[in-house]
Amino acid sequence: MIALTQQEKTILSLIEPLAEGLGMEIVRVRLMGGRRPTLQIMAEKKGGAPTNVEDCADLSHAISPVLEAADPISDPYRLEVSTPGIDRPLTREGDFGRWVGHLAKVELAMPINGRRRFQGVIQREDENGVAIELDDESELVAQVHEMSKASLVLTDELIEAAKASGGLPPQPDDENFSGLEVDETEDEDNNEEESGDTR
Repeated sequence: MIALTQQEKTILSLIEPLAEGLGMEIVRVRLMGGRRPTLQIMAEKKGGAPTNVEDCADLSHAISPVLEAADPISDPYRLEVSTPGIDRPLTREGDFGRWVGHLAKVELAMPINGRRRFQGVIQREDENGVAIELDDESELVAQVHEMSKASLVLTDELIEAAKASGGLPPQPDDENFSGLEVDETEDEDNNEEESGDTR
């Protein structure tokens, strides 16, 4: 689920080695939008370690010239590099196992008994697939490759877990929050660290 279309898979093959060189992993690649599409790259440090804006900026600067040279997108587009966020997409084998006990929503590529969308608590992830306990206490077991979409659901428990792991950015109501530093010395056309227009 990291990349769905052939075009996204081509882009993934171009940028994945660069991400690995920076100690990062690509979580998702999506090309979205109409006349001026957005290429959204979600990435994080290996193993899900806390990832910040500077990490995203480093990745953006590394992949931009490669994408420009390879030209996998024929039309002008906007590049957006970001972290997965708290209610993150779950796209790879192992993603579910890191969030056992948390609520997730899953959409299957092929329906089971006419149903494709499910929501429940992640119980485990092993060689048999991902097990999710549904509201009626039944259990959905599916392999990651059988899913077309999956993500965590934002809950108080998930926010607390993100805080405990250091994966939640400082919040305005935190005692140690001192604001964010913004570098305004760059040219006007290049004043965003996480995204930018190409062409």
